[in-house]
Amino acid sequence: MDIDLGNALWRKSSYSGGGGACVETAEGYINVVPVRDSKDPSGPALLFPASSWQAFITAVRTGEFDTH
Repeated sequence: MDIDLGNALWRKSSYSGGGGACVETAEGYINVVPVRDSKDPSGPALLFPASSWQAFITAVRTGEFDTH
């Protein structure tokens, strides 16, 4: 899949808290969610199907990955 991210508007996770382990997403793409490492903004981005990204966000919000 070839998607031009040159003009993407990246948004850092509200859960980043200023730490070093942050991700950024770009909105406005049809059926995909671009995700990148905020420490490497010129590096590669991963493209996730929008439905898979939403399932991941839902799982995080509901505590599915909590270890305690």
